Amino acid sequence: MEFSLELIEDKIEIFEASSPKALEKQIEKQINHNKAIMLTVNTVSYQIYTSPEGKPTYSAAVHFKLKKL
Repeated sequence: MEFSLELIEDKIEIFEASSPKALEKQIEKQINHNKAIMLTVNTVSYQIYTSPEGKPTYSAAVHFKLKKL
């Protein structure tokens, strides 16, 4: 059995929530998780759209990159 470790250099994650505060909490939680594997936030892109029922939905795409030492 062979075991190899590779660093993750880029990672994009998509988040969705019904309020900006809930979205922020999701992103902050994932930032802390990704710090453990040496990833930092490179860019964040936010969007808002309205469902057919008229409720707003907030989303964000977060690009994480390997932290340069």
